[in-house]
Amino acid sequence: MANVTVIGAQWGDEGKGKIVDWLSERADVVARFQGGHNAGHTLVVGEKVYKLSLLPSGIVRGTLSVIGNGVVLDPWHFRDEVAKLKSQGVEITPANLQIAETCPLILPFHRDLDGLREDASGAGKIGTTRRGIGPAYEDKVGRRAIRVCDLAHLDDLDLQIDRLTAHHDALRAGFGEAPIDRAQLMADLTEIAAFILPFVKPVWLTLNKAKSEGKRILFEGAQGTLLDIDHGTYPFVTSSNTVAGTAASGTGLGPNGAGFVLGIVKAYTTRVGSGPFPTEQENDVGQRLGERGHEFGTVTGRKRRCGWFDAVLVRQSVAVSGVTGIALTKLDVLDGFEELKICVGYKIGDQSFDYLPAHAQDQAKAEPIYESIAGWSETTAGARSWAELPAQAIKYIRRIEELIGCPVTLVSTSPERDDTILVRDPFAD
Repeated sequence: MANVTVIGAQWGDEGKGKIVDWLSERADVVARFQGGHNAGHTLVVGEKVYKLSLLPSGIVRGTLSVIGNGVVLDPWHFRDEVAKLKSQGVEITPANLQIAETCPLILPFHRDLDGLREDASGAGKIGTTRRGIGPAYEDKVGRRAIRVCDLAHLDDLDLQIDRLTAHHDALRAGFGEAPIDRAQLMADLTEIAAFILPFVKPVWLTLNKAKSEGKRILFEGAQGTLLDIDHGTYPFVTSSNTVAGTAASGTGLGPNGAGFVLGIVKAYTTRVGSGPFPTEQENDVGQRLGERGHEFGTVTGRKRRCGWFDAVLVRQSVAVSGVTGIALTKLDVLDGFEELKICVGYKIGDQSFDYLPAHAQDQAKAEPIYESIAGWSETTAGARSWAELPAQAIKYIRRIEELIGCPVTLVSTSPERDDTILVRDPFAD
């Protein structure tokens, strides 16, 4: 049986939660492989709405869920999210949820530093979620992180805390903040350890065993390819690699385990926070897209910026993530538009580009080259087969396929999990 890796192919918020939920019922394991609780996935199951940010979406269905080593884990947020889901009737135990031993921890001073930096950056701020994600990844790369496995060896942490405080106390002093309270840090870690440790496992063993037994593994990415630290619109990006290849390094399964790579793409484009957005519509069109699409961030509640579909950027995402097929979401938001536009290239000064150049100033100056296509007056909301779609909506989908060089595998026509048109089964490959 094939595995499936789900990634966002725009700037995040593409509707990955619904698609992962739809697929997880047929998977044996669902694994998160990067990011932290800066991710936001909304699942609508019947009358219930679940908002997840750290836990894999499969947990709602009772599927074995894994938080891989590529994730940075805020243990206090983890406890709160588990409690919230349990209050909604979701069973969460070490039998159906595992955390990698080597996940770096997000600690209170990471959150402090995230906020202090953003506040001090003024107009140059990146627009982080202020949840400590970036500083935690910095400590991981700087080899001074406290990891999940350290919670079982708190008596041996002195040297690691020396390394942490040598770095962070200097930074805090620069912002006029007091040094890290080591005693309080140890008390906090001691208090949370008993809750976290029952979930801790060598998840690379779990996943490799599942693979050897022919089980289906669903890898769940967070954010989107255009927020990748290497391939995104730097510096307005997240602090991890969001491309599909990270499924291997972020779980320990290996590169041959990624399977079918499903890129999630909205039928238009949105972005939260700062950074370039060539097709943004700061007008009635953007307002209409935002209102109809309920475009507010799951994690931050921030209003999303909205614009026309950018085929150039999605084509880049398809290339750098090796996308096999696309899941096109929120098609119903476009119902009733007389005319739709698709970005097919850019103009920067007197030059034309069929890709987005890497430099931030070039990206900020990029003007979209549009192709217009007629819209449709009929509704696509709730459609579950091609026969239920207006002919012009199908034409729009086919043109997107041509421009991005990748077939559409699924079409989502509402937040409801069953309002999905299956063109090709990712698990069948």
